[in-house]
Amino acid sequence: MELDGRKVTILKAIIKTYLETGEPVGSRTISKYSDLKLSSATIRNEMSDLEEMGYIIQPHTSAGRIPSDKGYRFYVDQLMEEKDQEMNQVQELMIQRVDRLELVLKRLVQVLASNTNYAALISAPQYHQNKLKFIQLSRVDEDKLLLVLVLEGNIIKNSMLPVRSGLSEQDILNLNILLNSTLNGLAIDEINLSAISRMKEQAGRNEDIVEAVLNRIAEAVRADAENFPIYTSGATNIFKYPELSDGDKASKLLSAFEEKDLLQELITDVNSQEERAGTGIQVYIGDEMPVQTMKDCSVVTANYMLGDGLRGTIGIIGPKRMDYDKVVSTLRNVMNQLDAAFNKPPDGEG
Repeated sequence: MELDGRKVTILKAIIKTYLETGEPVGSRTISKYSDLKLSSATIRNEMSDLEEMGYIIQPHTSAGRIPSDKGYRFYVDQLMEEKDQEMNQVQELMIQRVDRLELVLKRLVQVLASNTNYAALISAPQYHQNKLKFIQLSRVDEDKLLLVLVLEGNIIKNSMLPVRSGLSEQDILNLNILLNSTLNGLAIDEINLSAISRMKEQAGRNEDIVEAVLNRIAEAVRADAENFPIYTSGATNIFKYPELSDGDKASKLLSAFEEKDLLQELITDVNSQEERAGTGIQVYIGDEMPVQTMKDCSVVTANYMLGDGLRGTIGIIGPKRMDYDKVVSTLRNVMNQLDAAFNKPPDGEG
């Protein structure tokens, strides 16, 4: 007798249900699996075949079935093969490196949620030392200048600056020389009061333009830091844990995952705490969580680095009784893979 696809699906459903409940599993329970769409009678026939093949046993007459050692072995082997395939897919995506980074992160967060059975999130990498590479002021008309900012990573920000009439081309050239010679290569937090005062003094009657440029630089960097893509997966895994599946709690947690502002608040707060505590994997339990609606959860986070100041955050969110050892090991493995894929020197170097 052959173990076909339908039998494999039913066997997996029996084992998963038994692992969750510890009770023998009947055909009616299995028929409720939405992806099966089989009658109880059909499932009973398939279960009889699985019992005959030695994958499940019936501990008592008229009771449901439980997995045999052979059934467990099949399940574990299948599970390991599936996880290996998932990680291989991620590794293959990583090999393609930054060109498909968004695709890598979306797939990676799905794998993390699947492997841990918790909710997972990954923020796209941002430049945490937003250094200025180039500043250009160009005339648009008599009372308006175009400001072009080029930040590290070749991120370009444009904005219009209103100016007074009578600004000459020589004034604009002098401002460009002053701004670039003073600010190139600096991060926003490296522009101190002394440098600002010196620039304004050298700009003379055009000090208001220098101040306007500095304000736009601060706005551009702040907007970049506050608006970053966040990829999530496995939010509905919270329903698997009774302490989180209460209607009101579950609803608030799902809303937190749907609201980008709350997730950005979580990541921003975690990053600020990790900068004080040092790099590495951090664990936040219950009241330590920065987001109020997640106070019944724990989150394990890690920052990943992609070189040249690019940094993103990975987070696993689950109940306070989460398997911390497994989660930490999984995050370390992922960080190592990201490091190997994105930070290794190009072929022929190193």
